[in-house]
Amino acid sequence: MAQQQSFEFFAACPKGLESLLLEELSSMDAERCRETVAGVYFSGDIEIAYKACLWSRLANKILLPLAKIPVDGGDDLYEGACNIPWREHLNPTGSLVVDFSGTNQTIRNTQFGALRVKDAVVDCLRDSDGNRPSVDKQNPDIRLNVRLNRGVAQVSLDLSGRSLHRRGYRTQQGIAPMKENLAAALLLRANWPAIAARGGALLDPMCGSGTLLIEAAMMAADIAPGLERHFGFERWLQHDDKIWQNLREQAIQRRSVGLEQASVEIRGYDANLGVIHAAENNIVQAKLDDQIRVSRKELKDFVLPTHKVLTPGLVISNPPYGERLGDIESLKHLYAHFGERLKASFEGWQAAIFTGNPDLCRGTHLHSNKQYKFFNGTLPSVLLLFDIDSKNYIRVRERAESKSLKVGEEQLTEGARMLANRLKKNAKQRSKWLKKASVSCYRLYDADMPEYSAAIDIYTGIDGDVYAHVQEYAAPKTIDEKSALKRFSEIQTAVPYALSLPIENISYKQRRRNRGSSQYEKMQPDTEHRPLVIQEGGVKLEVDLWRYLDTGLFLDHRPVRLKIAALASGARFLNLFCYTATASVHAALAGARFTLSVDMSHTYLAWAKRNYALNGMSESVNRLEQGDCLEWLKTADQQFDLILLDPPSFSNSKRMLDVLDIQRDHVHLIEQSMRLLAPGGTLIFSNNLRSFKLETEALVDYQLQNFGQASLDLDFQRNNKIHHCWLINHKTHADD
Repeated sequence: MAQQQSFEFFAACPKGLESLLLEELSSMDAERCRETVAGVYFSGDIEIAYKACLWSRLANKILLPLAKIPVDGGDDLYEGACNIPWREHLNPTGSLVVDFSGTNQTIRNTQFGALRVKDAVVDCLRDSDGNRPSVDKQNPDIRLNVRLNRGVAQVSLDLSGRSLHRRGYRTQQGIAPMKENLAAALLLRANWPAIAARGGALLDPMCGSGTLLIEAAMMAADIAPGLERHFGFERWLQHDDKIWQNLREQAIQRRSVGLEQASVEIRGYDANLGVIHAAENNIVQAKLDDQIRVSRKELKDFVLPTHKVLTPGLVISNPPYGERLGDIESLKHLYAHFGERLKASFEGWQAAIFTGNPDLCRGTHLHSNKQYKFFNGTLPSVLLLFDIDSKNYIRVRERAESKSLKVGEEQLTEGARMLANRLKKNAKQRSKWLKKASVSCYRLYDADMPEYSAAIDIYTGIDGDVYAHVQEYAAPKTIDEKSALKRFSEIQTAVPYALSLPIENISYKQRRRNRGSSQYEKMQPDTEHRPLVIQEGGVKLEVDLWRYLDTGLFLDHRPVRLKIAALASGARFLNLFCYTATASVHAALAGARFTLSVDMSHTYLAWAKRNYALNGMSESVNRLEQGDCLEWLKTADQQFDLILLDPPSFSNSKRMLDVLDIQRDHVHLIEQSMRLLAPGGTLIFSNNLRSFKLETEALVDYQLQNFGQASLDLDFQRNNKIHHCWLINHKTHADD
């Protein structure tokens, strides 16, 4: 084949990359480039085909079309393939493989189509002495590509061999790896080559196995993506090795110069230590370990590096986008936290987020200036580009003034007026303490007036909106139903009046006895109200005032959670009967080495996952485990430095093998937990059984410190039996 002879080629690529591939091939001086679905036609001599194989960052295949065969059945395919001069391409003693796609009414199986083409090649090359080509699926001399569409089979020689996206550096990968040519396309759309040319840095806070980082470094250092791999044309009979070796030598020289001149900062982070190790291995395999740095880091810790002054550049990432509803709910918090990190540390930078669920990006509260559609495999996906500038921040709209009917003083009965006055008095008394202690969620009233037997809690969201959560206690049997209803009605008028709250910001829950088999009324699902996000001690938490009897946050345990945070730095933390894992989030944010939270409820564990996401933390070192704590303790053997044991007073859940009675079982539970407590560690034991008595004589082997009074803040000191709490340690020799 003459060097100057011109041929028609086809470069195949994933859908969505066609226009970028056309620009890329044109920049290589390919001629007559024409875009089509999933590829680009182009012309040139054999050198341009070699160059495309070596330098294309976007193509999957570079094909040399050999023939178009009209096909009705297998015989037509066989005869047409026999007319191709195979001796110009393959020796009789060589090997081949046929990749076949497409079907028609008679060729209904791609394996049959591939077999007929293979038979044609073998029969045409069979020698008189019996030599014939063999099939080698792993390392053939030539690879044929046959595509049957609308009655025509296009037979092509695959010059690339394995797909060009396989650069050869990715020996390890994460759960959902991104193909290398898709990563390159995202970087091109995000204008990374121009950013790198002016010295801008690139950071990926959720880098996975490092594909975006490696592709970015290869672009910045002018490294040919195919330099470390082999191609399908290398054992083709018409291969011109002189042209190929010249191109390869040029690429080696360009890499050497590029690595010397490259000075951009490229860093990646991920919460999962396993994928960080995979990224490190891939970076070493790509010979770019001097250009790229990766380390384990939670999203909450993603800030502008301070080791040197960085030129503003590009933050790019492919965050998880979830498939299950529970994942979506927690990922909303993750994207929101990502937006907060960008606004807090990367003013003046560019950002790019690639996702299969663009709705999640709304949570970043950033306006995107451009969007590009891609396919990640078969999944439609979008790349959103952002200028991190305050003018592009989406302001969260203030809540519209309530149109609810206002409660005026004239609507209050004498009893409601008395209750309203008590609420105002309590609010005034608590105001200085709330400000000093930075408390935004607290108990305002707890049956202070026996005739109005309810607990009233105040929750202030991080957006500043205030809500009230009112739980009426079950009335004694001596109170008739009519009187109970009247008093509840007075609570409903007194609360919004005294607190100046719109009615829709107040959640009422009644524990009223029913007739029949059900003792108390069940909660009715509330679809109008969404959970709100509050802040406690620097920790963001999700609470739901509407759909469950409890809100997801036990306010009386506030000092216990803060105590855990004070003890958690560097500790291994275990949270048994973890509920929504609020204590675990406090521990993790305070620097715990890792946390493990165990609960039987899938609902609560999904809630816990959202709490972690709210604070930019993953489950990499904050594990959530579904299970019966009683059974879990029997086989657990891991050591912990800090343990929270906060069981219910009584439980006979269908999922439990045993019935839990905390008064009867607490000694055994403590002993089992202490078995896991490392020397010098602390077990915090708590429960809310008002009549509870700790069996100290059965626990003489341990140090016991009553933490009950210290664990009650001002808003719960009126009821010192709302919970019991002890700090428990192993005895030392000095104690003996």
